[in-house]
Amino acid sequence: MSIAAQLKVLVVDDTTTSRMLVIDALQEIGFRQITYASDGQKALKHMMTTPAHLVISDYEMPGLDGVGLLQGIRAYQPTRHVPFVMVTGRGDKALIEKARQFGLNNFVTKPFTVASLKAALQAIIKGL
Repeated sequence: MSIAAQLKVLVVDDTTTSRMLVIDALQEIGFRQITYASDGQKALKHMMTTPAHLVISDYEMPGLDGVGLLQGIRAYQPTRHVPFVMVTGRGDKALIEKARQFGLNNFVTKPFTVASLKAALQAIIKGL
């Protein structure tokens, strides 16, 4: 069984279409254990009860945005080292730098391809 098939992934996006595009890409890469949350608050609650091995989150969401979610995940001891990839429509360097200060592992700019998502994941997950 591949590493991708063994990892639990949490996809976080408030837009159903964007969430499904990420999930479809992950399945094409080989991930099988994928759950999702429609906002940052639900994702943080999920990570505190049933942590995933990897989080892929949108940046712009109502309430708790992607950076806030990242901060919450990093502040909780059991999840502080979970790889976090941000998907954003904003290629804003200041945003990415801010997220990196809180431990962002990598990012993908929308619109993304399966290949660009896979490359972002391979940079942080050995053997993918």
